[in-house]
Amino acid sequence: MTTTVKAVNYTDEMVDAMVADYTGNPTKDTVVKLASKMGKTTRSIVAKLVREGVYIATPRVTKTGAPVIRKAELVTQIEDKLGVQLSTLEKASKADLEKLLAVIA
Repeated sequence: MTTTVKAVNYTDEMVDAMVADYTGNPTKDTVVKLASKMGKTTRSIVAKLVREGVYIATPRVTKTGAPVIRKAELVTQIEDKLGVQLSTLEKASKADLEKLLAVIA
């Protein structure tokens, strides 16, 4: 019976250095530098940092830099302000929901 040896993508030293570098400066640039230095892809580096429990995902933002707000969240805010349940309000456009929320706020 033969045993197979699993190929190791990252040595313990590589992981320690990666975690230390990233926790010192948790940015996308750090991930790119680590990938270049270690000869890995950025996705591989991010996956390893996630597995190690240190990766901090960048928050999603719109083209203007504002945080992404889902239509469901807007509807919930409107319903809370008005004190009523509006089951079909989510079918309205996001722009209309934002205008309505601005008027009642």
